[in-house]
Formats: sequence, structure tokens, C-alpha cells
Amino acid sequence: MAESDWDTVTVLRKKGPTAAQAKSKQAILAAQRRGEDVETSKKWAAGQNKQHSITKNTAKLDRETEELHHDRVTLEVGKVIQRGRQSKGLTQKDLATKINEKPQVIADYESGRAIPNNQVLGKIERAIGLKLRGKDIGKPIEKGPKAK
Repeated sequence: MAESDWDTVTVLRKKGPTAAQAKSKQAILAAQRRGEDVETSKKWAAGQNKQHSITKNTAKLDRETEELHHDRVTLEVGKVIQRGRQSKGLTQKDLATKINEKPQVIADYESGRAIPNNQVLGKIERAIGLKLRGKDIGKPIEKGPKAK
């Protein structure tokens, strides 16, 4: 015989089972008989349309009455920012540009709506030269030598 036989058919590619066929009970049993590893898992509430099941935690959450909210900047700090900015002759936009923040951030701090951020407060302190944190809010910042 030669290297290839013209009478035989060679199948190069054979499609495997589709997803639905591979999941069928027959396919699972056949795979188990062949000794292959078969992993089956039951889906929780599959096919029962249970999207809103009540768990123990739901009742616990309903009983929870504590209101959680973030601390806001005090109105005192807002007034100090406003006074310091106006004494330097800056608008909210000018101050925001100077500290690389959006004008809305300055507006929020001045109105007491902002959640305090030490980085932003530090930048505003340096720009207007007044303390905004600690005990002596509104007092000028002492310019000492920078620690290295």
C-alpha cells in the first residue's frame, strides 16, 4: 500500500456535544460510565422565580433604626473660608483654581455640605492663610521653617 489509501474517509473534525446535550441526564450517566470526572451542582431556587426571598437578615435590617450619615464640615469652617477668601479678594472660582479643585468643592465647603477631606482642607488653609482644623479655627497660620 501507498502512503494514503484513496478508498478510506478521514474525518478531520468532529463536533462535540452541544451545551444542552452535555447537560442531559443521559450524557452525564454516559460520562460517569466512561469514568470521567463529572461535577454537578444544584442551582439555588432554580426555575422557581424567587428573586425576593426574605432571609433572617432582612428582618434584622428592618429593626435597625440607627441612621448612618457622614460628618459634614461645620458652618463655622465655611464662614472662615468665606472670610479668608474675601479678605484676599478671591472669588470661589479663583480659590478653586489656586488649589486645583473644582469651584463646586469650594461652594460645598463654604455652605457646610462637604464631607471634610484633610487634603482639601490643607490646601485651602495654605491658600487663605487661616486655620480650618483643630482648636484654633480662624486663626492665622504661623509660618515656621519647613521640617525636612
